[in-house]
Amino acid sequence: MDTIFALATAQGRAGVSVIRISGAEARGVATQLCGALPEARRAALRPVRDGDGVLLDHALVLFFEGPESFTGEDVVEFQVHGSIAVVRAVLAELGNNKHARLAEPGEFTRRALENGKLDLAQVEGLADLIDAETEAQRKQAVRVFSGALGDQVERWRADLIRAAALLEATIDFADEDVPVDVTPEVNALLASVEEGLQAEIRGSFVAERIRTGFEVALIGAPNAGKSTLLNRLAGRDAAITSDIAGTTRDVIEVRMDLGGLPVTFLDTAGLRETTDEVESIGIARAVERAQRADLRVFLADPGEDLLLDPAPGDIKLRPKSDLLEAEVEGVSGKTGQGVTELINKIQSVLMYRAGDAGLATHERHRLSMQRSLQDLSEARRTLVRGPEFYDIASEELRSAIRALETLVGRIDVENLLDEIFSSFCLGK
Repeated sequence: MDTIFALATAQGRAGVSVIRISGAEARGVATQLCGALPEARRAALRPVRDGDGVLLDHALVLFFEGPESFTGEDVVEFQVHGSIAVVRAVLAELGNNKHARLAEPGEFTRRALENGKLDLAQVEGLADLIDAETEAQRKQAVRVFSGALGDQVERWRADLIRAAALLEATIDFADEDVPVDVTPEVNALLASVEEGLQAEIRGSFVAERIRTGFEVALIGAPNAGKSTLLNRLAGRDAAITSDIAGTTRDVIEVRMDLGGLPVTFLDTAGLRETTDEVESIGIARAVERAQRADLRVFLADPGEDLLLDPAPGDIKLRPKSDLLEAEVEGVSGKTGQGVTELINKIQSVLMYRAGDAGLATHERHRLSMQRSLQDLSEARRTLVRGPEFYDIASEELRSAIRALETLVGRIDVENLLDEIFSSFCLGK
């Protein structure tokens, strides 16, 4: 493959910028810039010069000899001063070298995948790690990037291969006197994998929410104080507030870090019967979005009908508690009364749900596991029909194995790669 180079750190002025080169010619290309390279995995200060010998900068140079590198190829990194002019000059000099070309988005990581340094789930974990904004997102992404999901898939795959091998051995010796009945061991293996897949599929919905963010909808009648409460939660005027009923017509979103969890609060239109066509559209959107939210906070007085019933686990509070004389469980966005308690309750509910998060974090992971689970169910039903159907059951197991292999990128994922790697920057 071509030798590639790119800026591995963010564009713009910085204290230090890292320029990365990877490929068979990485050593030779780097030598033309800085002379002799340091020993592998050792750093050394070197002058960086252009083809005419003009000094461009002094850089800390590191050499990683393949396959012991991120990409599995020879890799050289230049840590130069983060001047825009310096970075531009070094990249221009590399661009003039006929033995190297500018990398495409995600090409370094793609080479790591192709050279067996990462599986596809780890690649997605790396992308999630780069995009992580909260502590929960960071922890989850690190776990996937470290290979935890791939390791689990490999254990399932080994069990299924063992089960298929037992069935195929029975088929091979069908005409001989083989007294051992493999069905109990095969059923035990399949039951174990099925149980694991079912648990991981359930946990994937929560894990995906941690990656993309939980949604909490504020529900109430017009003038219930939802927009004022949203502004109080956001610490800024994110929504327009007014004494005029029906001010909020569309869903307003505010994203926050709540105890390490990514949470988007939704301010929705006041729920009521109305003949106003525009307001009706806003109310319909409010109901639809609230139904899809992970948690709803109802601001309503006792017995008030809001066109939407609370689901188990939803939070119900009296609105504008600063105007109430009696001590009630309420909240006021205007004074802040009860806001801290509300935040703590929301955080407690979402933290509890986050505890059920699995290793699979993307819908693609879940679909692969669901296909595998479906094939396993078919194999279990076929096994019950007797040894004469073991060949069919064995094929169904191989199909289940292939579904798991697509999860980690072993087979049939070429059509996904361009989409996945397009989200990476040039230096990754």
